[in-house]
Amino acid sequence: MQTLVFNTTQKTATLHEGHTNTSILCDYENIPTVKMVDGYYEVKQKDSDGLTFPILRLPIANTNMIIKK
Repeated sequence: MQTLVFNTTQKTATLHEGHTNTSILCDYENIPTVKMVDGYYEVKQKDSDGLTFPILRLPIANTNMIIKK
């Protein structure tokens, strides 16, 4: 199991190996949204030109997601 923490205020996403107090696998900035698409979470990042593109897909069955404000 892994945990994705999406902070809507700071626009960050952090993927933890287990629960939120475990090691960090990935840490991303400029994340405007995380979408649920066909059984997975899709983390999208915004580039300097304002374009949004997917950078990470995680299976919902193996991932807990926490949304922070």
